[in-house]
Amino acid sequence: MHKRILFSTLLLLIFAGTTLIKPSLAADTLTPNDFKLQSFSKTVDFFDFVRAYAAASGKPVPPANWHAYLYQNYINTSGFQLYYSGLINITAGQGALTIPVQSFLEHYKTPKGKDVLMSSSFIMLLAFNDTATSLHDGEPDINDNLYASFSLGFDLSNITGSSKPDLNSKTELIQLTHPNANTWEWGMRYINLTAIWWRMFINPLSPRYEALPIAVTTYEELTFTYKLVLDPATNKATVTSNYVIGRITNLWLIAWLFLTPIVAHFNATGTYWPNGAKISDQTIYQFLEQQHIKMSIVLFQNSLVLNDVTKSTFNNQDVTDAEVDVSNGAILTQAGNEEIFKADFGVKNEYKLYNFTDGNREVQGPLYAKTRTAPRLGFAKNPLFAMHVALLKYVPLIVQHIDPPLYEKAKDHILNMEYSDYFYIISYPTYSGFKVEHDPTYTVYASLQSVPAEASKIVGIILLGGIVAAATIGAVVVIKRRTRASFAVPPT
Repeated sequence: MHKRILFSTLLLLIFAGTTLIKPSLAADTLTPNDFKLQSFSKTVDFFDFVRAYAAASGKPVPPANWHAYLYQNYINTSGFQLYYSGLINITAGQGALTIPVQSFLEHYKTPKGKDVLMSSSFIMLLAFNDTATSLHDGEPDINDNLYASFSLGFDLSNITGSSKPDLNSKTELIQLTHPNANTWEWGMRYINLTAIWWRMFINPLSPRYEALPIAVTTYEELTFTYKLVLDPATNKATVTSNYVIGRITNLWLIAWLFLTPIVAHFNATGTYWPNGAKISDQTIYQFLEQQHIKMSIVLFQNSLVLNDVTKSTFNNQDVTDAEVDVSNGAILTQAGNEEIFKADFGVKNEYKLYNFTDGNREVQGPLYAKTRTAPRLGFAKNPLFAMHVALLKYVPLIVQHIDPPLYEKAKDHILNMEYSDYFYIISYPTYSGFKVEHDPTYTVYASLQSVPAEASKIVGIILLGGIVAAATIGAVVVIKRRTRASFAVPPT
């Protein structure tokens, strides 16, 4: 129902009569033999892969015009496997959605022999400001006005007039490289990312969103790069994730008069009506600064250990479904009395900001990121994610046909945001719509030793099931306004 409402709102109220962009990708085929390799890099149509399994497992077969193109990299060495997946675009036959989904999954055995599956997922950007009743200064919370968005590949000329954004975000794949025996690097860049914003509410008791969108925006880029370093001497595998949030280049602010949109367009030169007539000299960066807009990213972490349970803590405080400030340290995940994973925010808690109005010079710091865990249900149960959650019902098919005991253990946890170890929000309090760079670090504690190729094959297929689950949890870009200074179309 929520999925139909969301698409009806988009198609009927905004995009009636517009041209839809069709994806045109040459997808590779994914086979079990691929996991005998030390590594591979492919673009795969996830729904084509699912259609091969659905009928035999008693699940409805996805329609033939459903496609989800994923950029996937696999690394298999020293008894450690990492599977990365980034969503290029997805379609249900009505045009392509470009959604910046990023996930990586790691499978390994700990020094004490525990069999571990870890998933790390980026799900959204979240812009915000602090209200008079804000619970956490410089960080988004349930008392703030939040706006969620999806990035779409539609022609927006009906709502933005002559100053429309690009019809489609462009996606650039950063190829997997292996500069030395223990290092791997790869990534993905979304260029001229177009997003439509809705108001979102993350109170875990009543998560929801408003159906009418309030803005359209374009980002210069959204880039993810990753570096994996293996250290057999210390039994550690470390992934450094570098995030680049490009500057906002355009903002079309929407005020609704019943079902008629009234739009003002902000860019680097001023404020305009959709027909190009200038309203004022206020630029998009002055507007965002006036509204005290800040930026953050939302991610979640999950783990599975066969024959054991896990617990994630910060300074011995349980962070699952809790609000805990973890800015100056690391969240540790344990199975029994053994540490299996660490998400470290204290080592590199500074971020870089580049001021477009000052020649893209780096803003003098230090600028410190703030990181806090968050209640899960405000995000996981929000109907805004209904389209993405609907995809998850197909994911367990892969694990079910490869390893039934693992499927029974993982089906309600590793594939479900509601059972995540923890959600966490990394906030960048100084922003103004400029370019942001930051790189948190993730470390696993693995027994790094060689394994037979045939064992690698089985482990790799199991990994595929987990990573596709993480990859189909949608990422959205969110903008928030201050209660005392609401977004409004400037007067003439």
